[in-house]
Amino acid sequence: MMRLNLLWLFAFVALLLGGCSSPAGKEKQAKYVFFFIGDGMGVAQVAGAEFYEGAGQSGTGIRQLSFTKFPVSNTVSTFSASNSITCSSAAGTALACGVRTANGVLGMDSSQTVPLYSIAVQAKEAGMKVGIVTSVSIDHATPAAFYAHQPDRDMYYEIGMDAVKAGFDLYAGSGFLAPSSVDDTTAPELFQSLGKAGYVVARGKEDFESKQGNARKLVWMQKPEKDVRSLPYAIDRKDDDLTLKQIVEGSVTYLYPNAEKGFFLMAEGGKIDWACHNNDAGTAVREVIDFSDAIETAVRFYQAHPDETLIVVTADHETGGMGLGVDDYTLNLKVLDYQKKSIEELSAEIRGLAEQKGKNLCWEDVRVLLCEQLGFWQQIPVSPAEMKLLKDCFEENFQRHTLLAYTHADQIEPLARQAINLLDAKAKIGWTTPEHTASYVPLYAIGAGAEWFNGQPLNNTEIRGLFEKAMGMSGKK
Repeated sequence: MMRLNLLWLFAFVALLLGGCSSPAGKEKQAKYVFFFIGDGMGVAQVAGAEFYEGAGQSGTGIRQLSFTKFPVSNTVSTFSASNSITCSSAAGTALACGVRTANGVLGMDSSQTVPLYSIAVQAKEAGMKVGIVTSVSIDHATPAAFYAHQPDRDMYYEIGMDAVKAGFDLYAGSGFLAPSSVDDTTAPELFQSLGKAGYVVARGKEDFESKQGNARKLVWMQKPEKDVRSLPYAIDRKDDDLTLKQIVEGSVTYLYPNAEKGFFLMAEGGKIDWACHNNDAGTAVREVIDFSDAIETAVRFYQAHPDETLIVVTADHETGGMGLGVDDYTLNLKVLDYQKKSIEELSAEIRGLAEQKGKNLCWEDVRVLLCEQLGFWQQIPVSPAEMKLLKDCFEENFQRHTLLAYTHADQIEPLARQAINLLDAKAKIGWTTPEHTASYVPLYAIGAGAEWFNGQPLNNTEIRGLFEKAMGMSGKK
């Protein structure tokens, strides 16, 4: 009897040990995988968006974003092999390939000689459908880290050709920055190469909807007349503009029907980073909210397929050193409601007004514009000292110096900068830098295998391996 009891005891212990091989026990493997990357999205950007969404008449409150409701939350380090502060190519490579590389390097090790093996390539080799989508150009650093191998992130033509070689099922974003080689006039044109590889190119939402049913592989971009560099900011969006939410929705309808072995979809909210580089809080919080809206599509898919779907949301790094609170214990995010344009579009408005008025441009013209676009004087009080700062900036740049001294398309007008700085100050938002920081970034997860992402704070190089475990893949390198 004692021997029998011991046998039962050993069997029970073995069962327990066998069931502890993963944090979730014998959970079903993730068949449908969504990996969302908010470029430049730190903890403050997420919290700021929630406070902005939740601010009522009193200016206080919180409204959770779609992904902050997920049961798993964690933090992730972001440093690169060359510096405590990473660039997007090094951070994207760490997330996609599980290897820390030097700033500026894309999909290769720090020696710039060894190509790295991304989770997206592994998913494709396993028979899954793969989509790489973004709100910026398809050949930008973060999306490119999943398919490209280049020593320099600015080698856009070569990166585009790497997309052809990778052969993923879907690429989507604003477009490609360099369809032709600058150095070699005999090199093949990118879109010709995509066509030879079997890709159908769709431009705009309607074109995508008409072509997706008959396309074995697809590239989806903005309409030809739109900016190839990125989709518009949410705050600047027009009715005919493509959105990240539309791209994610379309990606699911395209990938899912023929995904017998599942799909892997990486979706980047790329312009959170751009807004934070500009220290433009009103635009940044709207980009985070827009990113959350795109993630809601994945949440609905998860609700329909809860045992087979994994959603992971994180960032490559934080941008701007965003601080919620300056001077005192208050936030006043409701004032951001009155901002109607991003700092980039506000700059364009000022340039356009100056071109129209020429030497007849006066302070009152600019004051009216700032009133219309930022709510100054009407909805937001402006003190005499604050008005002097704005007026002095106007006189310095449009009267004392050559008119239209700042006419480059990518140049932020000093007056637009001064005005946005003032609005951010009134919202009680501060910035430490216009560049990236070394801050940890948040991570959120839900669904099959989400438990793998829980526990102690993560290194960004661990994320790739955790996807492998959640998807039931071997650790091939």
